[in-house]
Amino acid sequence: MDSSLRQIANELLNTGKVNAIIGYIPVDGTTRTKPFIATKTDEVDKFVVNHNILNNLSVYLTKDEVKKNFKKIGIIAKGCDIKSIIALIQENQILRDDIVIIGVKCSGVYSDFDLQTLADKCISCEVREPHLFDYLVEMGDSSELRGEDRKLKVIRQIEAMNAEERWDFFENEFSRCIKCYACRQVCPLCYCERCIVDKTIPRWIESSAHKRGNFAWNLVRAFHLSGRCVGCGECERVCPMDIPLSLLNRKMMMVTQEEFNYKSGMDINVPTLIGSYDLKDNEEFIE
Repeated sequence: MDSSLRQIANELLNTGKVNAIIGYIPVDGTTRTKPFIATKTDEVDKFVVNHNILNNLSVYLTKDEVKKNFKKIGIIAKGCDIKSIIALIQENQILRDDIVIIGVKCSGVYSDFDLQTLADKCISCEVREPHLFDYLVEMGDSSELRGEDRKLKVIRQIEAMNAEERWDFFENEFSRCIKCYACRQVCPLCYCERCIVDKTIPRWIESSAHKRGNFAWNLVRAFHLSGRCVGCGECERVCPMDIPLSLLNRKMMMVTQEEFNYKSGMDINVPTLIGSYDLKDNEEFIE
């Protein structure tokens, strides 16, 4: 409940356990919420946890402004967001001791701008009960939201296509890309100080929005997230061209689970898939 959340947040700031807390506050005149960083106790009275806390706040943990200004920070996080936090800790981008996690026992969140539809990421979610936290609060409305796994249906349809049909499908989808890089900016695991698309000597990927450059950018990003993506769906949510970016990312997640029995962001003590090697790894899929 909001009162429990605010009490915890007040205590953390009053005792100096954290310098700031990243959370959600209502957007004036709507039922939506937006990210907010509270540094004073009177500011935490704005915090809410409900079916509208859609954003993955862990993206702020690697931002220079946050890292420079706050030595220790609290964060309100759903189970899916905690997966991102674990992945960042595994990849040595943040320290566990510097983060206080206020986990939210989540019963699902609504899709952006749609207060009737469950967000796609919630349908296949395995961590509505947070798996890493320092404090735990419940969502104000605990009624569980349910929906149909539409993304999995599309993935199965694409799997049934031949190679040429799959190529045409994604080439058509990526043709709408305008190279705004909103997907990169909102992704918690896209934390490189200098992205490959910003490198000009040599230029690895065409900067203009045309078919060749669009295809290269979206495929390279999908490969960079292989074994790392936690399925928060933020990239697809912010895409102004409605490109179904989560299709490739989720398929990659399915492959890493099937071939290596690995799920990103699930266990803080397990080495990352991309950062470890095992002689027993299955190599049959390499052709």
